[in-house]
Amino acid sequence: MESVVPRTITLSVVIPMFNETAVIPALVARLRPVLDALGVDYEVVAVDDGSRDDTVSVLFDHGRDWPQLRVLRLRRNSGHQAALTAGLHRAVGNWVVSLDADLQDPPETIAEMLRVAREDGVDVVYGVRADRSTDTVFKRNTARGYYWVMRRLVGADLPAQAGDFRLLSRDVIEVLRELPERAPVYRLLVPSLGFPSAEVRYDREVRAAGETKYPLRRMVALAWESTANFSAAPLRLATWMGMSSFLLCLALIVFGMVVHVSGATIPGWTSMFVAVLLLSGVQLVCLGLLGEYVGRIYATVQNRPAFHIGFDSQDGVPEAGARGRVGDDVVRLRG
Repeated sequence: MESVVPRTITLSVVIPMFNETAVIPALVARLRPVLDALGVDYEVVAVDDGSRDDTVSVLFDHGRDWPQLRVLRLRRNSGHQAALTAGLHRAVGNWVVSLDADLQDPPETIAEMLRVAREDGVDVVYGVRADRSTDTVFKRNTARGYYWVMRRLVGADLPAQAGDFRLLSRDVIEVLRELPERAPVYRLLVPSLGFPSAEVRYDREVRAAGETKYPLRRMVALAWESTANFSAAPLRLATWMGMSSFLLCLALIVFGMVVHVSGATIPGWTSMFVAVLLLSGVQLVCLGLLGEYVGRIYATVQNRPAFHIGFDSQDGVPEAGARGRVGDDVVRLRG
């Protein structure tokens, strides 16, 4: 697949992918007409996050007659946010849109995003889900709870129901590249930068094909990453738990002295047993929270790359059987 991406292009569309063989034909069928109709130079950066199926092969098949399609493959599965980071760092457009491959966020909204960005003179346009009736009740409620908590931890600038479907200007991309975040959560990081922004609302659709890549386990992990990356609230929770335990112990001491002075007999082992369990539990919780943050500091100091680029089709076509090995470009996540 030859790359004919112009040296200066207007729009880049970054699409992280993991085992998306089934959905790629539908994605191409909907995305390409939308981008062709914009009348601007564009590129599509499909980031394969170490897929175990035929995602890369299918992308190359479509790339034979769609020269604007770039295939960026990571050497191993590094996670959705890391794959998104790789794509944002490699995209060269003046405007960059991040889009999931499942077509739940309609590609047709990209034209509206670009129009709003140009007319309103903003650097960020968020895709906001106005209708999520296609999602399960459980997912809608957990998403509502996630944004409710995050807006209280991070601030009211966080758009409610805005995921990773957004348009960013080149200025925002360059700032993101310079940030030392090792595990960025872009739905919180981008609003925290304070760039002028606008919103485009749309109805969320059903997944076109394949299976969701965000089961409950990954949603819980995202919630924890969001909390730990943008708030010291868990550490403050540990402090308050310690203070509460200390006050409770003082109350137990006063109670014990009063009972002792009154001459009443109490079983000493019961109070000792309860006190030891209480203090031990609180201490373990506090140590666990501290350990989470110390672990993040340790990972940051190590400065190991969050992902490795296996190859970029813009740099040339890898030989058959070598697609997972070609390219020595190791990208360190500094933004």
